[in-house]
Amino acid sequence: MKNIAASFMLAVTLAAEAAQTNAPAVRRMSLPDCLTEALQHNFDVRVERYVPQLSLYNLHAAYAGYDPSFNFSGKHNHSDLGGPAVNGIPFMEYNYFDSSIGGSLPFGTTYTLDGTVQKNNNSNTGGNSGGSVGVTLTQPLLQGLLTDNTRKLIQVAKNRVQYSEQQLRQQFITTVSAVENAFYELIYARENVKVQQQALALAQTQLQDDRKRMLVGTVAELGGTIEQDEAQVAQNRANLIAAQFTLATDENALKNLITDNYSQWHEVDIEPQSTLEATRQFFDVQGSWNKGLVQRPELLQSKLDLEQQGILLKYDRNQVLPVLDLVASYGYNGGGAGFGDAFDQYGTANRPFYSYGGQFSIPLGNIRARNAYKSDQAIEQQALLKLKQLEQNVMVQIDNAVKQARSAWESVDATRKSRLYAEAALKAEQGKYAAGKSTTFTVLQLQNNLTSARSQEIRALANYNEALANLAQQEGSTLERHKLDLQVK
Repeated sequence: MKNIAASFMLAVTLAAEAAQTNAPAVRRMSLPDCLTEALQHNFDVRVERYVPQLSLYNLHAAYAGYDPSFNFSGKHNHSDLGGPAVNGIPFMEYNYFDSSIGGSLPFGTTYTLDGTVQKNNNSNTGGNSGGSVGVTLTQPLLQGLLTDNTRKLIQVAKNRVQYSEQQLRQQFITTVSAVENAFYELIYARENVKVQQQALALAQTQLQDDRKRMLVGTVAELGGTIEQDEAQVAQNRANLIAAQFTLATDENALKNLITDNYSQWHEVDIEPQSTLEATRQFFDVQGSWNKGLVQRPELLQSKLDLEQQGILLKYDRNQVLPVLDLVASYGYNGGGAGFGDAFDQYGTANRPFYSYGGQFSIPLGNIRARNAYKSDQAIEQQALLKLKQLEQNVMVQIDNAVKQARSAWESVDATRKSRLYAEAALKAEQGKYAAGKSTTFTVLQLQNNLTSARSQEIRALANYNEALANLAQQEGSTLERHKLDLQVK
């Protein structure tokens, strides 16, 4: 028997240890802890972080318009003249080489540095060489002076870099707000489980008391009392199961926001270090409007869209102008019996050449450029209206958020009073019931009222905190509210 008892105790001990081993690990986390995890591991944030990088690459690519281009060509040419020699030359033959570096400058000037050399190998002359080196400059005076395609692309790319930074900032705000709401929902879910546990305990206590009374005949004349109690216990147990499921799903929602490896968090039980509290705030609609109109990423992006359209409008307005360019060139000629002689003369710089002049060109009617400019004007006016519409929408959203926060604060006070009155009412009714002056039905009804009041109170607290988070999101001040200084580049 002793061996059997010892074996039994060992089995119980091992089972207890196994249960402890399989128990989920508890991780206590504050809201700042959750925000830190989310900003490092949230998938949406990680994906969006690439957007400014891509925009920066596009900006660097736009500067390729100023990259100089190097060109080199060479050829050998032979031509038999056929029949009797023409001027004593039965064939013509030469080798020709040309190289150049060309490009454009930020103020519209285009340049070409060019060098050529040719060696003639005629049958009776023995050959000679010649060539030139020089530079050619073209400076626009009308079209292309203030802007050109390269400058347009660079300005647009810079604008899009700022746009992408606001896009990332918007994702930061969205994620922080989502984490904050999920954190408060998790606290609410945990508190609601406690409320349902309290409700189940009350119902079970009532059932036990009525059973005792039934045994001594105190409530024998009240048919169905035990059944009412049993029904209430079953209902409260069902409510507790539903609350526990909600807690599990709310915890998963928070985990999904703060991790990029859910399997590592699957067995972790997050325990919020905070409780649901309500700190009164005084709301200033005008102040919130001022914040929103300055800080909301969508508004800043809309302003950048308008700025981008201004860049395109400036470019197409410039394209309406005729082409009027100043052209100049300068260089040196060289020649001699061979390539070396030509190169030597380049060095002596004693055979210069130069030219200067201008060129003018304009399409008759210039229909394409004029209509492109008119189209840009219309698009700019459209973008301005969209900006004004968005500003109005932001003001309405902020106004609604302020009203929501005020209403949530009033609900906190009202639900707290409701819970206190429900507790007092149940206590009084239980006293009546103990004195035989009340019924089980009334007591159970008041228990349900108390459970509902407790649940509504914690719901109101969660709603108030989430309303503050929503107001900050509508103002665009979420990051400032949590003292998060995030670099978006």
